[in-house]
Amino acid sequence: MGNLVAIVGRPNVGKSTLFNRLTKTRHAIVSDEAGTTRDRQYGKSEWIGREFSVVDTGGWVVNSDDIFEEEIRKQVTLATEEADVILFVVDVHNGVTDLDQAVAGILRRTKKPVVLVANKTDNNDLIYSAAEFYALGLGDPYCISAATGSGTGDLLDYVVSKFPKEAKEEADENIPRFAVVGRPNAGKSSLVNAFIGEERNIVTDIAGTTRDSIYTRYDKFGFDFYLVDTAGIRRKNKVTEDLEYYSVMRSIRSIENSDVCILMIDATRGIEAQDLNIFQLIQRNNKSLVVVVNKWDLVEEKTTAVMKEFELAIRNRMAPFDDFPIIFASALTKQRIFKVLETAKDVFLSRKARVSTAKLNEEMLPLIEAYPPPSIKGKYIKIKYCMQLPNTQIPSFVFYANLPQYVKEPYKRFLENKIRERWNFSGTPINIFIRQK
Repeated sequence: MGNLVAIVGRPNVGKSTLFNRLTKTRHAIVSDEAGTTRDRQYGKSEWIGREFSVVDTGGWVVNSDDIFEEEIRKQVTLATEEADVILFVVDVHNGVTDLDQAVAGILRRTKKPVVLVANKTDNNDLIYSAAEFYALGLGDPYCISAATGSGTGDLLDYVVSKFPKEAKEEADENIPRFAVVGRPNAGKSSLVNAFIGEERNIVTDIAGTTRDSIYTRYDKFGFDFYLVDTAGIRRKNKVTEDLEYYSVMRSIRSIENSDVCILMIDATRGIEAQDLNIFQLIQRNNKSLVVVVNKWDLVEEKTTAVMKEFELAIRNRMAPFDDFPIIFASALTKQRIFKVLETAKDVFLSRKARVSTAKLNEEMLPLIEAYPPPSIKGKYIKIKYCMQLPNTQIPSFVFYANLPQYVKEPYKRFLENKIRERWNFSGTPINIFIRQK
């Protein structure tokens, strides 16, 4: 679980094309949710039964036209820290450039597997010119064309063979796993310390499967859960501290290894692009969400109106998914800290909630009758029956229709909203499927 592949290289060598080839080609089939194309940097891929995440480091650079060596150096350093396998993409048409040399210099020092990918190798003549990349000292170049897909199969076979061997999961499956995520300095560690307090001895640390997730077992005051903590281990080089995407890269593993994500937002800074990036990671992984607005003690005016406004702003920025709890807290003064835990626990429970088929039909069918899906090309769409699917990762509902292909996204959202109005699924994503009856 949780293998991470990072794509690095200088601009315009085709990193994004390769990223799309690895994720979107299958992605289109795997997830047809709205808004997936917005964040280009992170996606899931699967090859011969192994699932893994792919990160395109190029997607994070703010002004990609004039990236300086420094920026790339930071990116590559971060990738070598966080990823399991690194794909170093070079362009056959340009040959070896100074920037390639600089990147190779960092990659030669890492213990992680590095795969040299010679992109834009569209014909046999170009394969011969790929030989000059041996000069980078990173072994055989894999010749591919990300645009046409030639050579990517062999590349993936090799990448998957380099993943670390699966360790056995030691954390107990039935206990919820909470991850505290957010931008740097939003107060993640203060919150975790406020939870755990000084009574560290009650707590047991279990090293998880991934190289760097630690599950901290927390059981007191009637709570029992694991806190997934990933950042606490290596903070060796401070070079990556000021990186914008640093927090996203760091969050990937903790999010993938958790059930409920507690997203910390700094009340003094409002919502920033980075918060939205992390929010999208949580959504893409179908995790439950509790938003904590931290440092509430520092806000000048703490009136209800200000709270309402702040809350509305958060929900608007994160739409269409806006059914999640928001808690105004302060890790420093410990204000509403337990509310955070209680809410996370409730959200975990609603993730497991079941609605009986009889009840579901009784409530939903009259609504559907009153607001049927809009007819398309003069065809009327009828939904006669619905049920909740058993044993799914998140609550999933099936509506059986005569013409499922004509039921569009807005109507699915309507169904989802009606379900949320009647049953408590706050904080948890819901799947709506329309199938042939």
